[in-house]
Amino acid sequence: MPFLSPVTRHLSPTTRDSPGSFPLLQFCVTLVAIISPFRAWRYNPGRVPVQQAVTQPYDKITPAMQERYYETSPYNLVRIILGKRQPEDSETENVYTRSAASFRNWRQTGILQQDSEPSLYRYSQTFTVPGSQTMAERNAFIGLGRIEKYSANVVFRHEQTLSKPKADRLDLLRATRAHFGQIFMLYNAAGTVDALLDSATATPPDIEVTDEYDVVHRVWRVSDTSVIASVHKQMRDRKLIIADGHHRYETALTYRNERRAAAETGSGLPTAYDSVMMTFVDMDRPDKDQPGLVILPTHRLVFGLPSFSAARFQEEAKKFFNLEEVDPGIDATRATAILQNAGRAGTALLVVTAGRAFLLHTPKAIGTPVFGNLSLSQQALDVVQLHKCLLEGVLNISEEAIRNQENVTYCREASEALAQVQNGKVQAAFLMNPAKIQQVRDIAFAGQVLPQKSTDFYPKLLSGLTIYALE
Repeated sequence: MPFLSPVTRHLSPTTRDSPGSFPLLQFCVTLVAIISPFRAWRYNPGRVPVQQAVTQPYDKITPAMQERYYETSPYNLVRIILGKRQPEDSETENVYTRSAASFRNWRQTGILQQDSEPSLYRYSQTFTVPGSQTMAERNAFIGLGRIEKYSANVVFRHEQTLSKPKADRLDLLRATRAHFGQIFMLYNAAGTVDALLDSATATPPDIEVTDEYDVVHRVWRVSDTSVIASVHKQMRDRKLIIADGHHRYETALTYRNERRAAAETGSGLPTAYDSVMMTFVDMDRPDKDQPGLVILPTHRLVFGLPSFSAARFQEEAKKFFNLEEVDPGIDATRATAILQNAGRAGTALLVVTAGRAFLLHTPKAIGTPVFGNLSLSQQALDVVQLHKCLLEGVLNISEEAIRNQENVTYCREASEALAQVQNGKVQAAFLMNPAKIQQVRDIAFAGQVLPQKSTDFYPKLLSGLTIYALE
């Protein structure tokens, strides 16, 4: 298939790729993004309603959601991507072997059917922007993207990853040899790629699902070879940023390397495991008044510190920020408004304890050794200020402890964060504004990374709309 052939090119010293990439030396060979169609496995609506089968991404499924998915249908995807562990599990019978058995059975019995032609899949999400009455639509397409090392400067990350989730996803991939959710990728094309796929939406969608957050997901299959060829050509010069799915991307890279090492002979031609399923979203569409790219904050909750004191925290925090005391009985609506207003001038953090609350702004430590070797652009970000100055600097929680979530956990909703403080489950909630898409782009293209869970793109891409089986 021509779309899978490797591509290289030669560039002069003055040549640049899309905005944010780096100048390349003369005669330097660089890899490019290789986007391909595939024959997706999809739920057979005659056997199971898709509404009852698809799920949120595995890392967003709470125990309560897992239970609800299990009860919804015996064919719900949760049984594969986040199955229940049993006390009697062993090396030969466990959550991963059960996932593989379910996937095999569902294909054999027609619960899942494979599309007859290699296709790309137009994907739209219509939703209400959280905290507002604004309706928005995010347009994208699903396809295969060739896996590249970060050093190839084709795929860029913006967040750190954790070893435990990657080990879990790798065990699942080894067992099932399939990808059930897409890596959320950002690229720049000013709407030109989307325009090639717009004609697909003139027909009724192949899939339409409303999820538990009232987000409407629609998918159209695009098998026209001329359209696919045009998309392939347009995407070749694009740089890709992982918005969501860092763990799954790095897992796919590890698995690819494993399979290459295990192969006794190699033709040099691309194989199924050289690619992973991705959803591509243009972050530079001309219709910028449509806020389809929404980033939510992920708040930090601190617990289990043996000598936490709000008064001591107040004094120490003054070394890093200007500090104003606010009403400790503040609710989520007011907290969000305060943060948004203060954030117009720069960094703003709201810290709420059982009896005190503080607004922190006007950072004082930028350019000091507190940030180590981090660039000035990283130091200016709210999440970096929070981690380096407050969690590490004031509360003495080590970077390793933060990664292992020993004293820090995460929360999307400000109301939930405040409730956990009020009921005594945590000692303090650290609320912040979301990162901006321009900041994410600049950090990624500079080859830098942010702390884990620095961004929360909303809405999430549903798992199970399309499935990519490696064999």
